[in-house]
Amino acid sequence: MAALHAELLAIVKANAYGHSLSVCAPAVVRAGARWLGVSSVEEGVAARALCPEAGILVIGSVFPGHGAAVVEHRLSAVAWQLWQLDELEAAARTARGSVPVHLEIDTGMSRQGVAPEEFNAEGGQADALLARFHPGSPLRLEGVMTHLFAADEADGRVTEAQLALLEEALRRIKAAGVHPEWLNVGNSAALLSGKAARIAALAARYEMKAMLRPGLALYGVIPQFDPKFESPEPETLAAARERLHPVLTWKTRVAGVRAVPAGAVVGYNGTFVATEPMRLALVAAGYVDGLDRRLGNHFSLLVHGTRAPLVGRISMDSAVLDVTEISGVEPGDEVVILGEQGGDCITAFDHAEATGTIPWEVFTRIGERVPRIAV
Repeated sequence: MAALHAELLAIVKANAYGHSLSVCAPAVVRAGARWLGVSSVEEGVAARALCPEAGILVIGSVFPGHGAAVVEHRLSAVAWQLWQLDELEAAARTARGSVPVHLEIDTGMSRQGVAPEEFNAEGGQADALLARFHPGSPLRLEGVMTHLFAADEADGRVTEAQLALLEEALRRIKAAGVHPEWLNVGNSAALLSGKAARIAALAARYEMKAMLRPGLALYGVIPQFDPKFESPEPETLAAARERLHPVLTWKTRVAGVRAVPAGAVVGYNGTFVATEPMRLALVAAGYVDGLDRRLGNHFSLLVHGTRAPLVGRISMDSAVLDVTEISGVEPGDEVVILGEQGGDCITAFDHAEATGTIPWEVFTRIGERVPRIAV
């Protein structure tokens, strides 16, 4: 497989997907990453304090009043509206500095970015935006970006259509005499499924360098692909399945153990009633910590390497496990909510399937009071 030359923008937004910005941002920089991606100016300021020399891109919107912080903390900003450029330019002129900007193109997600039709309309918003990047301006077009929202789908038609729209915008940008350095495209699914080469080739055609944005894969988790995805798998995806391992394990401990008779009610509103004598273990984790309330009576955690069912409703600060069939459970014993123990494993996908959500939400819901410890 030929070598691919691309920069990685390590996505550490949302407290590094719940893994801890303070742990993960310095770790990825030590590993060689030169860029960090955050979702807000506030996150950017926090990341700058941790990583003084990294490039930091604020992927979400810059709001009124944020321009001064962008300039002061040497952040790069994503923008797609004229008022955002007004905010950034005013702050840069006040500070007698400059602001690097990544212009976002909406290629079909209808979330943020310049609509592609604007690049086909003479004198429209796209022209007005590009006109702001002139030699006398403190604004510098550092990159162009879009978001591939279906890179995990089998046929790839949506992604190809998005890249075609992106290329139309790049032609217009080049014709305007503006020369961005980076083509900032591609999430974990795009990177692992082999689309990085396509993105790099597109960047090269417009004398740009490719920048890829791994998120979930950065934390050792492979996104789920369409069941009809390519067969055989692309080499990049097959290699990832061999090498990537989740970096996060979420643990708590048994707070107490008790025996209850048949007929005992467990938890709020009596959603579980013992049908026989049981041994129950109280664990020190609840929905305030991110243990989804919907898991009560529908999920298990690991104790002594064995799955122990959650019984009754999950409380704010605690939950109850049925350990009747697990001998020797005592206060202080380790309970694994997410991760491996004794040869068994509970994954973020297991949690997501049980609660009707996605692994991203499982990770980011882990509460702030749960300590993140680097090992």
